Amino acid sequence: MKRKSTDRVIFAMVSYTLTAFFALACVIPFYLIIVGSFTSEHSILTEGYSFLVTAERFSLAGYHTALKNPLEILRAYGVTIFVTVAGTVLSIILMTMTGYVLARKDFPWKNGFSFFFFFTTLFNGGLVPWYLLCTQTFLFNNKLYALIIPGLFSVWNMIIAKSFMKGIPYEMVEAAKMDGAGDFCIYLRIMLPMAKPLIATLGLFTALAYWNDWYNCMLFINDNRLWNLQYTLQNILNSSEALKRIAALTGQQVQQLPSESMKMAMTVIATGPIVLSFRAEVFCKRTYNRRGERLSRNKRIYGCCSVR
Repeated sequence: MKRKSTDRVIFAMVSYTLTAFFALACVIPFYLIIVGSFTSEHSILTEGYSFLVTAERFSLAGYHTALKNPLEILRAYGVTIFVTVAGTVLSIILMTMTGYVLARKDFPWKNGFSFFFFFTTLFNGGLVPWYLLCTQTFLFNNKLYALIIPGLFSVWNMIIAKSFMKGIPYEMVEAAKMDGAGDFCIYLRIMLPMAKPLIATLGLFTALAYWNDWYNCMLFINDNRLWNLQYTLQNILNSSEALKRIAALTGQQVQQLPSESMKMAMTVIATGPIVLSFRAEVFCKRTYNRRGERLSRNKRIYGCCSVR
């Protein structure tokens, strides 16, 4: 017993030490980015980055340059938030529905469909045919759904959903059928409440993918009123770099632009809201858990959908 207790203490110490190390490895770079965004360009170029911002090094020039047109940034925020929320909700519904169907033992074509989905991860038609299909057939040009549909379905997320759904006892589905519940009722009242860890995982992966996406905006959106946040910030940075290169080639004197501090400020602007969204995710999970407990106490998991 004493040896087991000693082993547990050693294991706990090693685990906590490694966890703290990896946590610091993730937090320190972001902290340096925040500090760098409030540091003057001259201090960064001459003295480098530091962990503290003194009065001599403090400057908001990076934010002034990045937020020179605040209405444009706010509009880009609105587009990004709408695309992220709508795309994440639709993708979770699609992934969980597909995973549930392919995990059903009574679905005769599950192996064929599973092979079809997996085959698309090995071979594809290429970028040019895909672009022509999206622009000529589906008319993605300057349409907001062009930022949602390309990321709506992920084979890897579907495989995760299928594997998780297989772990749910099939006897619960059979019991629900005996009580008269239909397939959609079983999906809503049994599978989704039991798949809360899956929903949280897929929601995190999908929301981050939509929030950080700029490639689809570059391909399909020419109207700057529909640009998302990442692509808007990228264009601001590219315009600043292009202005500096033109000034260097022509020998003209231009105002010193805070390149490094502006990059740090753009990183804070782009990642700040998605970091704060983790608190919203925790709140939603707690609310969902309370609702599930209340439904369980009232014994109404699928009773409202039963056929009498």
